[in-house]
Amino acid sequence: EVQLVESGGGLVQAGGSLRLSCLASGFAFDVYNIGWVRQAPGKEREGISSIDSKDGTTVYSDSVKGRFTISIDNAKNTVHLQMNSQKHEDTAVYYCAAEYGSGNGECLLRSPIAYGYWGQGNQVTVSS
Repeated sequence: EVQLVESGGGLVQAGGSLRLSCLASGFAFDVYNIGWVRQAPGKEREGISSIDSKDGTTVYSDSVKGRFTISIDNAKNTVHLQMNSQKHEDTAVYYCAAEYGSGNGECLLRSPIAYGYWGQGNQVTVSS
């Protein structure tokens, strides 16, 4: 059974930092794209970052580029999202998501609905 378990969300002041983690199990971690998708109240889900577990290729949305960093620890089947210089508009539920394959990061970022596996979501609130 595929499982994605997020941790690390919470409340932070604008300009502060948080790190989200996603522990994956139940699938061959080294041939998947793992991404982070967020959904703010009243808005559609937005793909913000992904990483290719096979070759480490990363992609970011314009909204987080330069502030957020995605990384992977293949030995621990874990993906992290370091969020710096946070803004009020980063407030959302953050989901870890996974999809089989390599080289598909850009497509998944634009169409996050294509991810086949999802975590439970983790609330991040940035106070202004």
